[in-house]
Amino acid sequence: MSTTFWVIIAAAVATYLTRVGGHLVISRFERVHPRVEAGLNAVPAAVLTTLVAPAVLSAGPAEWAALIVAGAVSLRGGLLSMFLAGAAVLILARQFIA
Repeated sequence: MSTTFWVIIAAAVATYLTRVGGHLVISRFERVHPRVEAGLNAVPAAVLTTLVAPAVLSAGPAEWAALIVAGAVSLRGGLLSMFLAGAAVLILARQFIA
């Protein structure tokens, strides 16, 4: 078996244990403090920002166009329409601009 296989297995196990561990810790409490709940609700946005920020900082015109279109579509549409619009603009802009 290759090293890549074992890295993927280790990452999967680490992810699973992290998720189960978080669930076990939170399930020990009868009620979650509102501040803790607010912090946990902010985690998805923080993770998304962490993933998107480096790409935005090193982005070219095609990526900026896709980001602007996705942002505009997100104001009116749902998550799927935002993703599809951003992806379509990125593909077309990379094909014709860059």
